[in-house]
Amino acid sequence: MKPLVLVYKKCSTCQKALKWLEENQVEYQERPIKEQNPTVEELRRWHAQSGLPLKRFFNTSGNLYKELQLKDKLADMTEEEQLELLATDGMLVKRPLFVTQDYACPGFKEESWKAHI
Repeated sequence: MKPLVLVYKKCSTCQKALKWLEENQVEYQERPIKEQNPTVEELRRWHAQSGLPLKRFFNTSGNLYKELQLKDKLADMTEEEQLELLATDGMLVKRPLFVTQDYACPGFKEESWKAHI
């Protein structure tokens, strides 16, 4: 299975990650995160596969995150509420989001991606 990479085309980190994949001749499936935001079920599965805290899936530097004042609100939300919120808008999700059959990694982490391709 080709890795799935959820990206936002205007994101410089996403562009860097896609360039890295191309340079390393990695076949992948690209999905626009804004137009095809992840579902609650996908996010739940990917969160479990990542082994990371759910907070790492939030795009904490994004405008929407700041507008919604999530820095102050996340601590009082259940995991399910956080997953449902993430699924409402792809711009809330940390990108690029790299997903294989048994692994998920929010953000471009070259060593981590390399270990799972």
